[in-house]
Amino acid sequence: MTRIAELPADAWNALAGDSPFVQHAFLHALEATDCVGAHIGWEPVHLALFRDGRLDAAMPLYVKHHSWGEFVFDWAWADAYRRHGLNYYPKLVCCVPFSPVPGPRLLARNDADRGALIQAALKLTRDLNCSSLHILFPTEPDHAALNATPLLHRSGFQFHWNNAGYVSFDDFLAAMTHDKRKKIRQERKKLAKLGVSFRWVEGTDSTDADWDHFYRCYADTYDRHRSEPHLNRAFFASLRETMPDKLVLIVADKDGEPTACSFCIKDGQRLYGRHWGTLEYVPGLHFETCYQQGIEYAIDKGLQVFEGGAQGEHKLARGLVPTATHSWHWLENTEFREAVDRFLERETDAISHYMDELDGPFRREPPG
Repeated sequence: MTRIAELPADAWNALAGDSPFVQHAFLHALEATDCVGAHIGWEPVHLALFRDGRLDAAMPLYVKHHSWGEFVFDWAWADAYRRHGLNYYPKLVCCVPFSPVPGPRLLARNDADRGALIQAALKLTRDLNCSSLHILFPTEPDHAALNATPLLHRSGFQFHWNNAGYVSFDDFLAAMTHDKRKKIRQERKKLAKLGVSFRWVEGTDSTDADWDHFYRCYADTYDRHRSEPHLNRAFFASLRETMPDKLVLIVADKDGEPTACSFCIKDGQRLYGRHWGTLEYVPGLHFETCYQQGIEYAIDKGLQVFEGGAQGEHKLARGLVPTATHSWHWLENTEFREAVDRFLERETDAISHYMDELDGPFRREPPG
């Protein structure tokens, strides 16, 4: 079983490119702080292809004993296995734990090595007696290699904001429909009247107090839902130490005291909204802290995309639009594989129709 610490960081990062979620430091932080591991059903078994001592390709992989923290939902498949007296778990999953962000999954320089990774993962699925292999949220150019395999393709969607060359937040609002533009402006005025203001804290400038506040907010969100956080305080401390230039905290102050916070990660083109929490309920605070401030930050820094996380049709009214996502699946059981294939055909059609029917938040004609 290969943990990320056993693989060379520089060579891994050279394959991972700009995506922060598959950087060696991010995956190592998850493992080193026990946020993932066999003890919680996330056992690292990363694949690595070496040639003459050089890491030429890699794939972040986990043996899973449940389906929590993946955001591509296969609970119905697991239940069908159970009802037929079969074991769906363990399964083998290529993904970023607890982070439904699209990005590279087959870390390689060419399609031949990507194909080699897929074949090695299929062999590992059988060697470990797993029911299935799942590759979640891959992006181009992974799709070309995956299309050449018998893996089943599954469609999904998230809501992302795209920068149309806006020079300011007001410029962005001007592109929206009247009702949505008016609502956002009203919410912002109400928050200001309540004494709420916002700060963008870059990871390189952040303090222990900033992170203590964020983690208190983050943990409180889980506590309100009677559950435990997936990520511990040590994980965020590790990220702050190893990749501070990729981190942003959006802090909401009320009457000068921090009351809410959202945690974002960024690369050269995108801002990824990840987690948030608040110590006090304030109307409109969630939307402003999690979406509007992220969009305004992206405009200010010249970023092209803001990803608001999984699900949430309510994000449409905030300027985020439906964006296709993808996953690929292989089930060892032939009968179940054929049944899932038929299901995915129907699901893909339904998702396509749903996305087509959604009313966009923008005016048909751009502002003059």
